[in-house]
Amino acid sequence: MKLPDYSSYAKQYAQSRPTYPEELFNHISSLGEQHDLAWDCATGNGQAAQALTKHFKRIIATDISTEQIKHAIPNPQIEYRVATSEQSGLKDKSVDLVTVASALHWFNLESFYSEVKRVVRPGGILAAWSYHVGYVEPPYEKIFLCFYRNVLFPFFAPGARLVDDRYETITLPGEPLDAGKYFVSAKWNLEQMLSFIKSWSGTQQYIKEQGEDPVALVADDLKQLWGDPENIQTIRWPLFVKISRL
Repeated sequence: MKLPDYSSYAKQYAQSRPTYPEELFNHISSLGEQHDLAWDCATGNGQAAQALTKHFKRIIATDISTEQIKHAIPNPQIEYRVATSEQSGLKDKSVDLVTVASALHWFNLESFYSEVKRVVRPGGILAAWSYHVGYVEPPYEKIFLCFYRNVLFPFFAPGARLVDDRYETITLPGEPLDAGKYFVSAKWNLEQMLSFIKSWSGTQQYIKEQGEDPVALVADDLKQLWGDPENIQTIRWPLFVKISRL
């Protein structure tokens, strides 16, 4: 399963993604006894890695995209590396926590799990989560889900089906742990919302194949719902979280 290439729009991706809740990182960190080193795999712009700095001494954050790493958030506790999920370059039994934010569904799971088992210390934690771009709270749910299903569905890579299933079909290696319930949220004006939609991998693939921007197909509906384009609206998506102890 191939990870979509976000390199060509890494800057937009970094600027237009919602933030993960602090409660999620508090919970994940509370599950492990050691807090020396965390590996944030497929870090993107380093959003999850940044949150982990409150809980771990060091974070190694990897991504397959050099451009994503270039736009990652600098932090003296974080070492950014270009690496795949299957070949991290980490030492055996050196990691206390592995996190994968909104990317596990793109991986070759068998190969990634083998790498996790190699690098994680006994008792270490693996946590993966994602949100579905079409599953958003009212009043936007009908617009987003219709746009996803009727326009963009064929343009998302096959791994997106795991997100369609809310990660319920994914089984992590190790002992399953309670994940809790969380939401990812953003406070945006209309332009920021449209920029977020344009950052979806399916949107970018649509543009590549069709030669036009599909965001125009949903923009008018959102404008009518939004009112003043400069209004700040709060948007929330439920997170699908899986956690295990190795």
